[in-house]
Amino acid sequence: MPRPPLLPTSPAFWRSPVRGPWFTSVLGIVLLGGITVLFLTGLLSYAAYNPDLAAVNDQTPDKGLLGFYLFSWPTHPSWLYRLTQGVHVTLGITLVPVLLAKLWSVVPKLFALPPARSLAHALERISLLLLVGGGLFEFTTGVLNIQLDYLFPGSFYPLHFYGAWVFIAAFVAHAVLKTPAALRNVRRMRVAHVDPGDGELPPEQHESVSPEQDGLVSPNPSAPTVSRRGAVGLVGGGSLLLFVTTAGRSFDAPLRQTALLAPHGGPEPGSGPGGFQINKTAAYAGIDRRETDEDAWRLVVAGRTGTVRLSRADLLRLPLRSSALPIACVEGWSTSDQWWRGVPLRDLAALVGYEHGTAPDVMVESLQRHGAFRRAALRDNQVRDPRSLLALSVNGEDLTPDHGYPARVIVPAAPGVLNTKWVARMTFGDL
Repeated sequence: MPRPPLLPTSPAFWRSPVRGPWFTSVLGIVLLGGITVLFLTGLLSYAAYNPDLAAVNDQTPDKGLLGFYLFSWPTHPSWLYRLTQGVHVTLGITLVPVLLAKLWSVVPKLFALPPARSLAHALERISLLLLVGGGLFEFTTGVLNIQLDYLFPGSFYPLHFYGAWVFIAAFVAHAVLKTPAALRNVRRMRVAHVDPGDGELPPEQHESVSPEQDGLVSPNPSAPTVSRRGAVGLVGGGSLLLFVTTAGRSFDAPLRQTALLAPHGGPEPGSGPGGFQINKTAAYAGIDRRETDEDAWRLVVAGRTGTVRLSRADLLRLPLRSSALPIACVEGWSTSDQWWRGVPLRDLAALVGYEHGTAPDVMVESLQRHGAFRRAALRDNQVRDPRSLLALSVNGEDLTPDHGYPARVIVPAAPGVLNTKWVARMTFGDL
């Protein structure tokens, strides 16, 4: 009589000889370091928006205590946001194979019966559900946002922000419980000098199965086709491939030419002074060319002493300054330094009653009618930095419509969405 088919709840169903404490522990230690960096750079990315400055900057108004660490985002060095967000996105993509391999290595535990052997075990299983679900949610939403596939049930910002806190809580609990055992497993393999998968019986099968190993080592493994060290090498190779094909979106040549999987990777989209990357075109933003015509467009600057209206010709007659600054976006892509020329923001504040040393926060409004960040607030330290400009030209030529003609904001170290394009109004000191 044929045996009934094994179910996933049976340990014998899972026959891969690669699974085991050493393999899982190595991947876990890599994720311990990587996810810690991801969380910290994510916190920095959130702080860079200055969400506590004004409601228009805050996509998570119900954050409460989760914003306990917020601080005034600095303008030095000018490439700060480019670095922190570039590391966040590049590392996140690079860790995808490691995360998937780690989940594969422990999948038998998800089917283990009984579901809970004790109250402590039940709490551990619940934390694992939050850990696995939170990890998949954060990496999935992050990758979709990077690839500009906005398949979310809501806005990316609150989903990713609140999801990160749920995930990190489960991650910290899991790390506290499992890191000591993971380190012991790695040390034990290093001492044994045995490659479990080269035909020898793995060290963990020479001894009784401990609670750490329960559910990982197959009681009836298939013949090995790759060693565990070889499997780790394959995972590392996948991560290296993703790094090479995406890192150039955040960093300069030669990696920029190999960023084949990144929407903003590869060669620049155009040639000439304005040929660098953009995120939102004038057509996409609904900008009417008649509104940006030099005879029709006026910049409204409001402040303590009243309101002034300036044409583009008026702005060109003011003292101009040049700044070499990059653009960096939350999706992780960035440009190298571009040469911007325009009126310092602090000089515009001076037109409405504020000296350079006392220039306040400013609310910047775009001609764009709809969408997030069509209005954005900048903090006083950003306004007072002499490199912060209302730019009129870039790389020696007038701005193109897609780069924000007739005028756009450019601020050192600020996220791209705060560098408002198609500026229509600036209100100093009254947010």
